[in-house]
Formats: sequence, structure tokens, C-alpha cells
Amino acid sequence: MGWAGIVVLGLAVGCAGWFFHPLRRASGPAGRGLALAAAAGLAGAALAKVGGRATGFFHDGELLEWPVCTAVAFVFVAVSVALRARR
Repeated sequence: MGWAGIVVLGLAVGCAGWFFHPLRRASGPAGRGLALAAAAGLAGAALAKVGGRATGFFHDGELLEWPVCTAVAFVFVAVSVALRARR
């Protein structure tokens, strides 16, 4: 999966994670909350890809890359939406 796949995965995880998060209504206006979740998903997927390649955990295009990037992106989205709702 190249960087284009990481961008699509991060944005999809960010939007879906925001939509299904139980605290999304408490996180303020929909536009800013959704943008924050999409950015968090994108950042999480990108950091997982860079971290996995730097540590040698996986290489570009391996099967393990998809679930690791998805899981880290979901964690980033969940934390960002929850922290925004606490304000």
C-alpha cells in the first residue's frame, strides 16, 4: 500500500470513527469535529506506516500493514473525539 492508500485509509477511518463514536454529539459542531477526526485518522495511519517501516515490523505492501495502520488510526480518532468532548 502506497501513500495514496494511507491517505484513503486514514480519511475513511477518521470519518467512520467519528460517525460511530458515542461522544460525537458532545464534541461540538459537526464540521470541526469531523475535520479533527479525519486529520487524526490520517495522522495515525501515517505514523503507523512510518513507525512500522522504521522498526522493520513490516515493509511496504505486506499484509500486516493494513490492520496495524487501521488499528492505530482508530485509536487516534477515538482519543481525539473523546478529548474534544471533554471540553
